[in-house]
Amino acid sequence: MVSFLDFEKQVATLDERIQELRDSDSDGALNIQAEIDKLEAKSAKMLSDIYRRLTPWQKTQVARHPQRPHFKHYVASLFTDFMPLAGDRAFADDQAIMGGLAMLDDRKVMVIGHEKGDDTASRIKHNFGMGKPEGYRKAIRLMELADRFGLPVVSLVDTSGAFPGIQAEERGQAEAIARSTQACLALGVPMIAAVVGEGGSGGAIALAAANRVLMFEHAVYSVISPEGCASILWRTAEKAADAATAMQVTAADLARLGVIDRIVPEPIGGAHRIPSVAIAALKKAIVEELDDLAALTPEALRTDREAKFLAMGQAIG
Repeated sequence: MVSFLDFEKQVATLDERIQELRDSDSDGALNIQAEIDKLEAKSAKMLSDIYRRLTPWQKTQVARHPQRPHFKHYVASLFTDFMPLAGDRAFADDQAIMGGLAMLDDRKVMVIGHEKGDDTASRIKHNFGMGKPEGYRKAIRLMELADRFGLPVVSLVDTSGAFPGIQAEERGQAEAIARSTQACLALGVPMIAAVVGEGGSGGAIALAAANRVLMFEHAVYSVISPEGCASILWRTAEKAADAATAMQVTAADLARLGVIDRIVPEPIGGAHRIPSVAIAALKKAIVEELDDLAALTPEALRTDREAKFLAMGQAIG
């Protein structure tokens, strides 16, 4: 069962009616299929109309949908022969940031990403996708390993931000994020980053300073959450919708500003409704971008990445 968001209540009401009709005809004695077909068509059109005009705040809610695919779903569907690699070889293994060796069709890659979890137990285990210093140091280790063996890096970004706890700060959170960003920029192999849900602050950019940054149609990417921005500017999180609009967090906004390179389409109603379609679209985009970068030398890849981010700063600044 799909969990409906607040702005989808009309669709939810229609779908409940459709289910009631199906249940009432469970023995096949009634012929109400024509009415069901009519209501399904109406529901699909209503959903399409809603998603065609989503506000930035509504897109933020879609990006955070609890049933949206997570890292483990992408790994299971996009890659084969995934071999997880754990630990930063210094402190611990952070379950919020995962990674390992894998095959993308016939191409060997290193895949790294945030895992939020999809139920209470797994969300606690993965710290809701909020990486700690050891998670970013693990990402650095995996990127350096990929560079050593000439493997492209694919990162899947989905975090509200790095973990802000005092223990993380004591272990050098800011330094770990900075060095992870530096490691992305220093790679001599192609790197593709995909913002698949939330791209929050330094916790996201630490895995997204890539040659090509992809972003799902209903994902969001920003320096701070809308609630955090609203709390700073208006002293209340209730202005989050206004903050989301002002910050230009949507894929369309960021493509126009040159922050991302490509928007990956989602099924009508979001990636959580038909995950297989969304994941297939992402795979196609990643493969195409890796093919485009395959002929570049290590120095050309670094230059490409440097030019991309320097131009972004000039354009926005």
